[in-house]
Amino acid sequence: MNSLLMVLLWIVSILIIGSVLLQPSKNNDAMSSLSGGADDLFSDSKPRGFEAFMQKVTAILGIVLFGIALILMWLSAH
Repeated sequence: MNSLLMVLLWIVSILIIGSVLLQPSKNNDAMSSLSGGADDLFSDSKPRGFEAFMQKVTAILGIVLFGIALILMWLSAH
């Protein structure tokens, strides 16, 4: 059981890295890097299409990764 969960943990962690790398960049100019992107803080634009999909995939993979890690921790304690 531990081996299967460890393999799943590795697979999910690689998928999370890939999903983060596939997300489009939000900084379009050099000024936003200097200001820290504060002008985007109150913008009303919602992500659409591929960007929204990748955000959902990343969130779901993060929850799965956290859940598997908690299960592995519980199994190692008992």
